Amino acid sequence: MKILFFITLFISSLFGVSVDMSSSTISNGRTILVEFDREKDTKYEYIQIDKKKYEVFPHPIDKKRVYALLPVSYYQKPSDKKVEVHYREQGAEKSKSIFVRIEDGKYKKETIKVQKSKVNLSKKDKKRAAKEYKEALDIYNTVTKKSYISSKFIMPLESKITSDFGKARVYNDTLKGYHSGTDFRAAVGTPLKACNDGVIVLAKDRFYAGGSVIIDHGHGIYTCYYHMSKFDVKEGQHVKKGELIGLSGDTGRVTGPHLHFSARVGGVQVDPLQLITLINKNLLKK
Repeated sequence: MKILFFITLFISSLFGVSVDMSSSTISNGRTILVEFDREKDTKYEYIQIDKKKYEVFPHPIDKKRVYALLPVSYYQKPSDKKVEVHYREQGAEKSKSIFVRIEDGKYKKETIKVQKSKVNLSKKDKKRAAKEYKEALDIYNTVTKKSYISSKFIMPLESKITSDFGKARVYNDTLKGYHSGTDFRAAVGTPLKACNDGVIVLAKDRFYAGGSVIIDHGHGIYTCYYHMSKFDVKEGQHVKKGELIGLSGDTGRVTGPHLHFSARVGGVQVDPLQLITLINKNLLKK
């Protein structure tokens, strides 16, 4: 059984470095790509890390291969993790294991001042935020068997990054978690593009994220666009890469107008730019 492992580590210039998984490490909050050659009498079923299982999918552009994306949670502590590949060979169940080292991403901390009402929530706002959070998790935990991706990802806009993924966030002197995406500078009314083909699964105003659009790209991959001022899409609509989805804004919990761009893989929040670099340079390299 031939297995090709790739881990692309995100660096400031956004170029990735592919290394052999058996002797490499990856930081929390980032994603691992595993590819397999299709082989006669072999069916790859899933990959397991701890108790979490990740499905193996047909390669989006290469019929001779299959692949899986393995997200590493931001909250994952430094450790050695066993990655188990489960498959059937001539009808018999088998598995192979390999270890990967999870390292601390050493993310920085930033302090943000926002309206007190966005930090110290009323009962009504807490109820609304909890409902919206559950709605979003139900979306992220839904894995569409079809992939809509057939070409490389693009950025939702061309602009300066003002806040990177993973920074610990202190709102009004109170630690409230971490920055779950990448912020781009964007004046109110800046056009935003779908970064790849997919289906709009959410387009609504939310308490924290403000005007929000979520695109399902298939195979458990989602991209999210927050704080928007206007939607040009609706739920259930199919969109093409580069298609206008709406305009940036300053809605929700913000200090000023910008685009918050984030991504989920298999229900797990991951660094969106590292994910895109990983997919573009390895999975869609043709």
